[in-house]
Amino acid sequence: MKIITNNRKALHDYQVLDTYEAGIVLKGSEAKSLRQGAASLSDAHGELNNGEVYLFNLHISPYRFNTGPSSNPKRRRKLLLNMREIKKLYGLVQQKGNTL
Repeated sequence: MKIITNNRKALHDYQVLDTYEAGIVLKGSEAKSLRQGAASLSDAHGELNNGEVYLFNLHISPYRFNTGPSSNPKRRRKLLLNMREIKKLYGLVQQKGNTL
């Protein structure tokens, strides 16, 4: 799988305990924009909500050839993880000082 974007700032500013490979729910124009490399993880963070993981503030620039309505570039996006991984993340987040 090709890595589209990476948050080098987070690796510098925070201690990374574990990494995961996750899918992400996108709209069609967002997928096309990501293929062009138009994404930024600099302000992004994850949250657990009702047994699901969401990514907030991932900036995906609007696809310039999109003819339909454009969506919010920093909208909430669902991450696709196994339930076992979500439970492990939930346990880690409950510990003091850990975030997604």
